[in-house]
Amino acid sequence: MFDLMGRNSRQGMWAMPLGVAVVIGAVLSFGTAQFATAENLWNLVTQAMPLVITAIGQMLVVLVGGLDLSVGSVISFTTAILALDAPAWVLIPAVFVLAAGIGFINGFVVTRFRVHPIIVTLSTQYIVLGVTRILRPTSGGTVPEVVIAAVSGSLWGVPFAALWGLAVIALAWVLLYRARYGLHLFAIGGGIASGQTEAARNFGLKDRRTVLLAYVACSCFAALAGVFLAGRIVSGDPNVGLLVELDSITAVALGGTQLAGGIGSLHGTVIGAFVLALLANGMNLANVSPFVQTAVKGVILMAVVGLQSRKKMGL
Repeated sequence: MFDLMGRNSRQGMWAMPLGVAVVIGAVLSFGTAQFATAENLWNLVTQAMPLVITAIGQMLVVLVGGLDLSVGSVISFTTAILALDAPAWVLIPAVFVLAAGIGFINGFVVTRFRVHPIIVTLSTQYIVLGVTRILRPTSGGTVPEVVIAAVSGSLWGVPFAALWGLAVIALAWVLLYRARYGLHLFAIGGGIASGQTEAARNFGLKDRRTVLLAYVACSCFAALAGVFLAGRIVSGDPNVGLLVELDSITAVALGGTQLAGGIGSLHGTVIGAFVLALLANGMNLANVSPFVQTAVKGVILMAVVGLQSRKKMGL
């Protein structure tokens, strides 16, 4: 059963962002006539999906006390690759292989050379972004039709975006709660958060491999979000992933996941992502400047991080 009050140390306090989402939805429903329309609500789901997918991947890394600042560049890189003039059966597997390679590099440097995750992933962020802008200096190119059809279509009136979300959430749920790997993530993160970095290893867990695979999975989730965005914008764009890394961290923290590791929940992360999407949708309907929206996200990130104990953050 879900712990609404967050007393379950593994789930974190996710009820607060759920309450915030309900309040925001109610305010927007009464404040703007456009919000509660079916068209806008489906559009909200479509807008939120890349962040939901990326935030789920980010959560895997945060659970073991890490951060991945390269996810935004991986998203842009994915759209640039998909816009190359090549068959879909080559491009689609290629983006996931390349994303896994980026995640492997991040995880390997973090686990083997003990470099702080922020430094490692910030470095790969710039490297990947540089390669992306070499491949695609400006937006353009042609995305395979199969990618466009997989994003823009619908089934029995339900947009494919919603089906993407259900599939990704189901995959993450199995990974976190029905596989040993998820249990190992929480165990390793709990040890790191408490200052006992060798605790998991002492119990026979292969902590380095688990952490490395978390970075690989995180990059692959970012690539999946990039595939979704490429199908939506129907082109490659070197800037489409700009600041998604901060949005994903904000969504994860807002959903109750402790940045120190070991505490968090999938449903909390999804709720956190939708809170940000609700805010963005509401501000767009109110014609709020994009610069103000960015500032609001920064305030939210500062607030949710500030509420976490600095002794547990390790930052």
